[in-house]
Amino acid sequence: MTTWLEVSLTVNGELAEAIADVLARFAPNGVTTEQGVEFLDDEDLGSPSGPVTVRAYLPADDRIEETRQRLEESLHYLGMIQPIPAPTYTPIADQNWMEAWKERYQPIPIGGRLIIVPAWLDSPDESRIPIRIDPGMAFGTGTHPTTQLCLEFVEKTMTGDRGPGTETVHRPPSTVIDVGCGSAILSVAAIKLGASRALGVDIDEASITASRENAEANGVADKLLLGLGSVDEILAGKFEFRQAPLVLANILAPVLIRLLEGGLGELVAPGGVLVLSGILDHQAGSVIEAAQAQSLGLIGQRQIGDWVALAFGTVLS
Repeated sequence: MTTWLEVSLTVNGELAEAIADVLARFAPNGVTTEQGVEFLDDEDLGSPSGPVTVRAYLPADDRIEETRQRLEESLHYLGMIQPIPAPTYTPIADQNWMEAWKERYQPIPIGGRLIIVPAWLDSPDESRIPIRIDPGMAFGTGTHPTTQLCLEFVEKTMTGDRGPGTETVHRPPSTVIDVGCGSAILSVAAIKLGASRALGVDIDEASITASRENAEANGVADKLLLGLGSVDEILAGKFEFRQAPLVLANILAPVLIRLLEGGLGELVAPGGVLVLSGILDHQAGSVIEAAQAQSLGLIGQRQIGDWVALAFGTVLS
């Protein structure tokens, strides 16, 4: 018996999150993203590469045609901003769809030490630090380039590694602030790499709930502080600490610029590092200018496709 209707679109990385946001409005069980893997040699574990397929599952109930029409209207409005392909619909039997979904999501190695692992799988590489996450969350699963770039910077900063794309990094940070934490995947990674405490804030209560569940799944709930808010609330002293030697914000470039103008740089302790992601390559210059206006100096830049992540350093007092 068909009880679900799978809707999928294959797009570039720039559009994947926007498509996922639209589909999430109509899919009660969340949205999944899938990307190809590129292998450099026989020993390479593989890196995400190529277009992204975004999938969601709609209940095939007596309102399915209405739901489908509303979804297509939303996609149409998105397509007026940037062209998108037509969605593909596939009927799915209830007893098969979940397993099919799980089979598509595989562990993703990040940098030199991390690996994103679906919650139901064992890590295939015991030499890497596993970050467990339920890909059903629509808040950050590690599949998008912006998250991967941020995780690479987190690893470099926490380990004190001077790898390609970074300048001198000071001693590994003991505390971390994650602005717009989403699923808290960045905070969890920082804690597993050695941070003693992390503060994750978001303006979406659902993100805080997802972050808490993710922290529990990774055994770091006692080290992760969570709360509703953003830069203003942190600076106002609403949370346990107002500064940290590592501050992370994986949002969108226009929002990052507004946050920088609103005091984001003040969250970074003297000698600390600010990592910003969610930036398209043509937006990087504007973000750099906004950061430099707040006395932050560019110390690293990484890029995957059209997406860029930037690391800034403060001046030691």
